Amino acid sequence: MKKTILLLTAAMFSISAFAQSTWKNDPMHSKLGFTITHLMVSDVDGIFKDFSCTIVASKPDFSDAKFQLTVNTTSVNTDVDYRDNDLRGANYFDVAKFPTMTFTSTGISPVSTNHYKLTGNLTLHGVTKPVTMDLWYRGTITNPMSKKDDAGFKLTGVIKRTDFGFAPGAGTTMLSDEVTINANGEFAKAN
Repeated sequence: MKKTILLLTAAMFSISAFAQSTWKNDPMHSKLGFTITHLMVSDVDGIFKDFSCTIVASKPDFSDAKFQLTVNTTSVNTDVDYRDNDLRGANYFDVAKFPTMTFTSTGISPVSTNHYKLTGNLTLHGVTKPVTMDLWYRGTITNPMSKKDDAGFKLTGVIKRTDFGFAPGAGTTMLSDEVTINANGEFAKAN
């Protein structure tokens, strides 16, 4: 009887230790950026200042993680007001028609320890296409301020803007077709 109770307790602890948990990005410690080449000679960097990302996972190494990202496209920022206003206009993000950009993961596969290929559907400019990104899980630590668990991730990858009908009037000699995505995120455990 005693052995049965111990086994049940161990099983319940095991289930609760790896129960599904939700993580939300900490805006103060998260950044979503991009780089595009202008006139084939210089890179222009930008960020989105307003975005939210949620992760749901049941494994401590996040090898079964599901990501949901929503970006407010009006928050695009390249540190040049004239360019940012142009990017918000009909020739680029067309924020009046497409105020958000989203990414929903569809799969995650290991490459090496804590390194994954993250696949999902990106919706940009009203077009949804599958993309694959590189994801590095940097670890989990108890935040000394909040006393809650925080997990860190770095995501990198390349998308083609023409796949999404983005800036169709800009030839590839003006703007590169390839856009590099670079994101760093600190996520607080919500439950």
